[in-house]
Amino acid sequence: MGMLDTQADRVREGATVEFRPTGASMVPLVHSRQRVRVAPVAPALLAPGDIVLARVSGTVYLHLVTAVDAPRRRVQISNNRGHVNGWTSHDRVFGICLTVDDVPRPGAAAKVREDAAGA
Repeated sequence: MGMLDTQADRVREGATVEFRPTGASMVPLVHSRQRVRVAPVAPALLAPGDIVLARVSGTVYLHLVTAVDAPRRRVQISNNRGHVNGWTSHDRVFGICLTVDDVPRPGAAAKVREDAAGA
């Protein structure tokens, strides 16, 4: 179980978490080792451009929502380099990125689940 799996479990349970993901797939939105704050999300409120913590085909990513299929209650997840990871259901979208190095992500706070602790 990796670091993102652990964070996903905590967020699914209602916690708001901070961590430093590694990798270059989200540059320039998130650089490797920048501190992110992720809170539980209300998936029905997601829109393209939101950065979410989600499981796609067994792997947890901190990636972008690139498309929304509201009738089927799912979102498409991609990195910021043009690679599409795939579609995932709302129940596999755990959290939304609120801040990157303390800089708020526009509109993200309005999409936090109402029962979230510490958002």
